[in-house]
Amino acid sequence: MDFKKVIGLGVAGNFTGHLEQAGEAADFKNVVVKDVKAPKAIFPFYLPKAAGSRMDTFLHTYPLSSDKTNISSTISENHQIEPEVGLLCEIEYENDTVKSLKPIAFGAYNDCSIRRPGAKKISEKKNWGTDTKGISANLIPLDSFSASGNISEYRIACFLKRNGEINVYGVDSAVRDYSYMYDTLLAWIIDRMNNQKDEGPAENIHDYLMDSNKPAQALISIGATRYTEYGETHYLQPGDISYVVVYHQSFSQDEIINMVRNDSFPENKISVLRQESV
Repeated sequence: MDFKKVIGLGVAGNFTGHLEQAGEAADFKNVVVKDVKAPKAIFPFYLPKAAGSRMDTFLHTYPLSSDKTNISSTISENHQIEPEVGLLCEIEYENDTVKSLKPIAFGAYNDCSIRRPGAKKISEKKNWGTDTKGISANLIPLDSFSASGNISEYRIACFLKRNGEINVYGVDSAVRDYSYMYDTLLAWIIDRMNNQKDEGPAENIHDYLMDSNKPAQALISIGATRYTEYGETHYLQPGDISYVVVYHQSFSQDEIINMVRNDSFPENKISVLRQESV
């Protein structure tokens, strides 16, 4: 899939405990939220460069891949899988204001991140070149982004295959268990698109939308799940194979592990992102 005309955004802090495990909770200590359950901010990971763009930014580098993860960066750093659901959304504007978001598809997403202490902005840990983000080539059409919709029947799993051994990397989690979900999540994202300020680790997303000539769509990663003890303490190495699996709850966890072990997945009711670290 080619998302080069689609703005890439992520939601930070939408699964209880992930920021603490990732060592990033301190980055948000001065971020004030009205609801203790609310995510902390949205961040950009890719900005489509429009004709007449006034910005010169690393965020114009297209980072998405469906088969590999580039773990080389300018200095020796730790790279960690972040298993998430990615939402493909249509954006409706009213003049220069985001009026609505319409999710149309969802799938497995890897918000792979550098653990870079001292980074001033979230985005500095999210895009360090091509092939540094992951999106499944198989997105699942949404019938309704609601508690009664098909997405509410899916779960997120994450594994790391190293030297042929399968390791459970993320805590298997129901998609419906995100802190903010459905209309609550969409309303919060729209507010942040229009009103988030450039302060602390956050950035002014509205400025980016305008400079990108108001993209018609957004790919939004809605938050990373918690790590297992293995996932929290192990970083990517060359030759590793990472798996983010968004699967229908009719599959058992044992069935999913066997699919990963055999590198064989059904075509229906599952979205798989398999990436080799290079």
